[in-house]
Amino acid sequence: MQAWTRPEIPRLPGYSKPPLLYDTASQRMIEAGPSDETARLYVCGITPYDATHMGHASTYVAFDTLQRVWRDAGYAVRYTQNITDVDDPLFERANATGVDWRELGESQVELFRNDMVNLQVIPPDDFIGVTEVVDDIARAVQNLVDRGLAYEVAVDDDSEIAGTGTRRVDIYFDNTRTEQETEWRLGQYSNYDETTMLRLSAERGGDPERPGKRDPLDPLLWKAQREGEPSWPSTLGAGRPGWHIECSVIALESLGRNFDVQGGGTDLIFPHHEFSAGHATALSGAPLAKIFSHSGMVAYHGEKMSKSLGNLVLVSRLIEGGVDPRAIRLVILSQHYRSDWEWTDRLLADSFCRLGDWLAAFTETADAGPRSGATPASAISVVNEMREALNHDLDTPAAIAVVDGAVRSGVDDPGLLAAAVNALLGVNLER
Repeated sequence: MQAWTRPEIPRLPGYSKPPLLYDTASQRMIEAGPSDETARLYVCGITPYDATHMGHASTYVAFDTLQRVWRDAGYAVRYTQNITDVDDPLFERANATGVDWRELGESQVELFRNDMVNLQVIPPDDFIGVTEVVDDIARAVQNLVDRGLAYEVAVDDDSEIAGTGTRRVDIYFDNTRTEQETEWRLGQYSNYDETTMLRLSAERGGDPERPGKRDPLDPLLWKAQREGEPSWPSTLGAGRPGWHIECSVIALESLGRNFDVQGGGTDLIFPHHEFSAGHATALSGAPLAKIFSHSGMVAYHGEKMSKSLGNLVLVSRLIEGGVDPRAIRLVILSQHYRSDWEWTDRLLADSFCRLGDWLAAFTETADAGPRSGATPASAISVVNEMREALNHDLDTPAAIAVVDGAVRSGVDDPGLLAAAVNALLGVNLER
């Protein structure tokens, strides 16, 4: 699947250090430095409907910032993102709107691409729709079945596909058997107790009360063909992939084992990242990733922004209404990526003012002199202060405060500051 146009990223004098990131699994800060010259990043992509809301944008801007720090440290980056272009919520929305699910998905992915371009987000090197790799996923599930790490559950009391005499079965991951035979342990990435995991499984696409499962938390790997739903032929029977196995297979095939950072929102900690990690360990014999990094949730009008509530702030609608996408990005960057926060008109107004101040201070026509009468600050020193802030768990609010300080003091090289704001924060002051 085609991604989007890559923004130009200026090269700055000097280098960042490998950043410290908070790892959800170990609950501590870990240096996110690659073992070789290439940093490997996987961020879970959208299910293509209601794109791109501010929760999506906040996550992708957060991990875009990580890419920018890595690149400023001199590393190459290999970045993979999936698109869950076959899933129950997509089918439900397509049925509700009378649109073919493929057309809905394609239109929403194109909208997402445009939003990412406008927000200056660096595109993934591998942008992969689940529908492109169904055969690979089916082979991975067959591997787990053959090794006794997955099992069958009959559909509708052993019902058959009409006219074929073929018994329909769903395939589930065996958590207990996998724990016995690999280094993976249920709960090791989320640190949640069983009660919490059962609740979240029920809320987030799991089926803990499904009869026939060996354990209520065992996740679906392969869903047998259902009437009115798309399916693909395989040795498992006609069907389609479960949610978590898709990311495991895409990540392993594009990034390899134990890559540097698995990213996504906190709503993916369980069950998605827990089981993606379990599947990957079962398939490869190694951990999925070294660091599991999660961005906070975004609220609107006092409630978490969600498709089910319909309280979505969409990037495309803001831009259509005349909002400068650089101001949208500045709103996101003004919040620490791990914090839960609420989108407000006041935040947007503040970002408009900040953008205006930065444009006045750091564009080619800017006066390098200080506003306060003090001696202009050294631009390279300001750049290094920005780097220090971002090196500590991508502290974009602190980096913004450094730039705001430079606006007040003035700098000896406004052009260098403009380049740094572009390279490190993704806000292009020259366009």
